[in-house]
Amino acid sequence: MEDLELRRKAVAELGRELRSLMETVARTETPTEDLQELAGEVQRLEARFTGRRRERSEIPGVDVFPFGLRMYSPATGHGSAFAPPLEIEETEDGLVGRCALGVAHEGPPGYAHGGMSAMLLDELMGWACAAKGLPAMTIALDVRYQRPVPVEMPLLLRARVTGIEGRKITVSGSVVPEDDPQTILVAAEGRFVAPDLDRARSLFPGAKGYQN
Repeated sequence: MEDLELRRKAVAELGRELRSLMETVARTETPTEDLQELAGEVQRLEARFTGRRRERSEIPGVDVFPFGLRMYSPATGHGSAFAPPLEIEETEDGLVGRCALGVAHEGPPGYAHGGMSAMLLDELMGWACAAKGLPAMTIALDVRYQRPVPVEMPLLLRARVTGIEGRKITVSGSVVPEDDPQTILVAAEGRFVAPDLDRARSLFPGAKGYQN
């Protein structure tokens, strides 16, 4: 059997290079003829990915779902070309995530697209639910953009479970500059629901964590 940790390392290395490539493409005013040539090179590179394509609902072999690692997550995945990626740690008061967004995540010039803050907070708040033993899905997310989020600024994201009522969980979250954590750039309140076992098995048939 293939060494799982070795494969995860290779996925992460490729993801890092793909993120660097995306940032270079978004930032560099490369001549048109060079872009046309590079597009052909990327097509040839894509043809080298000859392995079996997984089905839509199939869980990647490098992942731990629903209770852990997601290598291709657009928020936290080290194998994702798009993820910052968000690094998460548990604290006494919830979860903290750290990242910096790049030009590839830009909305207004110099600032991150608002959807990036929403996605990262949604992800971190979901992790906060899982940390309480209740892997849950978002049913509502209220995001308040208080100040623009600059790209290339080290960010601190926070998420804290504020209430649990049966399978329903409420979570608060925020995005702040890492060097000025009292200044809230984005604040959010979310409502999540932990699916019952039958529903979870229906939604995620390949997840071992929901099997008997």
